[in-house]
Amino acid sequence: MNVVLFGMMGAGKTTVALALSRLTGKSRVDTDEEIVKKYGPIKEIFSTFGEGRFRELETETARSLSRQKNLIIATGGGFVLNPENVAFLKENGALVYLRAEKETLVKRLKGESERPLLEGEERLESKIERLLGERGETYERVAEYVIDVDKKTPEQIAREIVEKLGINS
Repeated sequence: MNVVLFGMMGAGKTTVALALSRLTGKSRVDTDEEIVKKYGPIKEIFSTFGEGRFRELETETARSLSRQKNLIIATGGGFVLNPENVAFLKENGALVYLRAEKETLVKRLKGESERPLLEGEERLESKIERLLGERGETYERVAEYVIDVDKKTPEQIAREIVEKLGINS
């Protein structure tokens, strides 16, 4: 079984995936890293081909990862908004929503310059609030497990996931 971590950018998916990988011995895969390896920087994909093309690459990645086993998969923030990606990842994985409060996300994302969805004139707090509003319901609906991440270390979160999913570490 794969463990699929999803949630807003800044929720700690990549960091928790690393901690969970160390705890369980499962291999860690980050969908954004996989896309960068194959196609180049995400920022360039967005600026050259648009968000639509990036989302297509996410689906290719979901299809490929669904065929593998015993992975810890950290996804991009918009990954589970596509029902096709969710279907692929549910074939062989448990979907875990790393839920963070707006204040936590704002604090973690201040000064970020590599995230295309944070570019523009809109204040960071407003962008995060808007994205949470757009995505929150979907995150809650597709989640098989929800882990609140505020005020917890990545190691605490990883242990909580192991406990909730009954993973033998």
